[in-house]
Amino acid sequence: MSLSTTLHDVNERAQLTSNNQFELMLFRLGEAPGSDRRELFGINVFKVREILVMPKITGIANAPPQVLGVANIRGQIIPVIDLPAMVGCTPKRGHSILMVTEYARTTQAFAVEEVDEIVRLEWSDVLAAEGNGGDLVTSIAKLAGENGSTRLVQVLDVEQILRSVMPAAANETALDAVGDQVVLPPGSIVLAADDSPVARMLIEQGLGAMGVSFVMTKTGQEAWDRLQSIDDEARAEGRSAADRVALVLTDLEMPVMDGFTLTRNIKQDPRFRSIPVVIHSSLTGSTNEAHVQSVGADAYVAKFVASELASALRKVLVH
Repeated sequence: MSLSTTLHDVNERAQLTSNNQFELMLFRLGEAPGSDRRELFGINVFKVREILVMPKITGIANAPPQVLGVANIRGQIIPVIDLPAMVGCTPKRGHSILMVTEYARTTQAFAVEEVDEIVRLEWSDVLAAEGNGGDLVTSIAKLAGENGSTRLVQVLDVEQILRSVMPAAANETALDAVGDQVVLPPGSIVLAADDSPVARMLIEQGLGAMGVSFVMTKTGQEAWDRLQSIDDEARAEGRSAADRVALVLTDLEMPVMDGFTLTRNIKQDPRFRSIPVVIHSSLTGSTNEAHVQSVGADAYVAKFVASELASALRKVLVH
């Protein structure tokens, strides 16, 4: 595979969001602990800015052990994270490739052993990894292999990785800066969805600081099912889901059903279309914000700044 042609045209890839699909970049980090297996790992292509043959790395004094140093990429000084070291793999072929990523308004690079390919997947082929060990893995993707076999890909939790390596650089929830409490209509909640445990923790802290009652779910499908259940309960009382759910707060990247599909389902259903939807995602940038608008979301806010999230919630709740 030519590195110069690794990333597809962005506009073509953007069409995938209309069909609960996405593209996953596959890479290897070396031999797994206690074996000679070279497992497959993956990251959403939307997070990847470019792929490079490993450039010169400058070591930084007193850097965390998983940080190899910094690289000068087109005039920008970018921290380089030793991804094999993070997951305990041994790169027998060395740190050959650098993946430069953009995440939650930050830029960082991951050193990997090898980049394999880009595959197109349905989110329904991605299962939550929680409870299966490994706090750095958010989900497991199932790929069709040879002769009817199935390959499993570990989708890394970039939020957890960055928080573990560079907590000071993470966009933490400034709980003392959320301002006045967010006021919901009496008896209503915020229905939130995010597949990352660390993201859910930060969201819960932020919503708690805002004085907001909420229900947290782990996937778009779980949020969709919960919304329909709430509607059934409300109708039995002669009310509607909008009386119970003041707002839906959702991530974009989630197994089974992504945030794009969840938002589209809500806005196309007469029972729910009046409920505001706020996208809360690490997929930042004008391209992703345009996708959000195309599915009818009421607002978009990047992770993780509690004051900005509180401001976004206030704005949509007054309309």
